[in-house]
Amino acid sequence: MTDENIIESNVESTKKSKKVLVLFAHPSQNRSEVNVPLFHEAKMNKHVTAVDLYAEYPDFNIDIEREQQRLIDHDVVVFMFPLYWYSTPSILKEWQDLVLEYGFAYGQDGTALKDKLFLCALSAGGKEEAYQTDSYNYYTIRQLLQPLEQMAQVTHMTYIAPFAIFGSRTAREEHRVVEHRGKWTTLLNKLTTNTLNLEKAMRIENLADLCTSQGE
Repeated sequence: MTDENIIESNVESTKKSKKVLVLFAHPSQNRSEVNVPLFHEAKMNKHVTAVDLYAEYPDFNIDIEREQQRLIDHDVVVFMFPLYWYSTPSILKEWQDLVLEYGFAYGQDGTALKDKLFLCALSAGGKEEAYQTDSYNYYTIRQLLQPLEQMAQVTHMTYIAPFAIFGSRTAREEHRVVEHRGKWTTLLNKLTTNTLNLEKAMRIENLADLCTSQGE
């Protein structure tokens, strides 16, 4: 390979790589069986910026300009959280209310987030079968997350399926933490190398399933 080809190859690789921002929100980390290990996994990826929102803003005094700059600097935005009463922990709602301003994220001239990827990485204490339209919770995870999907639509981001982990309260005793970390690492690698099949990622119910598909 000539020097010119090496340079072209490196440039092409740079074009393909994506910077991922993981906004982690867990108010009770000492009780976490899945989220904290996954957050630590994210911090090990050099193409990922992993932010612990409760650690950075214990008083909820969110630095709007700092957070907006983080969004500008990244290609993929991930909300990572345990599902609390079918929604996010409170600091993520506060973050949305303050950071996603008119004129920045939406409205006239509000195109700072246009074409960035957005997804949720979440854990649910209940089993997957409980999150069905004919079961205990009456709704699927994707249905429960529709307010966040609409947020992505309004802010011109590309919404893809959530990375959802079920049965998180018993992950350790069922020896599934390593499995969950493996799927999460696979997803991060696909996101940062820009090799995720977006067509499938937008229509599938759970990205964790896509990360175990053959040939993906």
